[in-house]
Amino acid sequence: MKKWLLAMLFGTVLVLGACGGNDDKDASKESADKGETQTEEGGSVDTAGAEKIYESNCASCHGADLSGGNGPDLTKVGSDYSAEEIADIINNGKGSMPAGMATGDDVQVLADWLAEKK
Repeated sequence: MKKWLLAMLFGTVLVLGACGGNDDKDASKESADKGETQTEEGGSVDTAGAEKIYESNCASCHGADLSGGNGPDLTKVGSDYSAEEIADIINNGKGSMPAGMATGDDVQVLADWLAEKK
């Protein structure tokens, strides 16, 4: 039991060490840049909020980096669909994607963010 616990602890430390620990000097600048961006229509997109919504609702099928997997690649989805069309797909589904993967205000935040991907 002790060996198993030690192995799990060591494995966790390795994973956290490999994935975390980004010591960028510009970390404060990066977090300030991740807040909101301007859309082409003059509105703003809550980038950090959209990324969080995407991670919890979409990444399992479309990939953490939008590159696809079970679902299609979304890296340039804004070239094919407007924010309104993307919101419609999120609300009503398309192909094998079920309807209602996000709800409420999350739909528009996510749609605006994805529409910027061109």
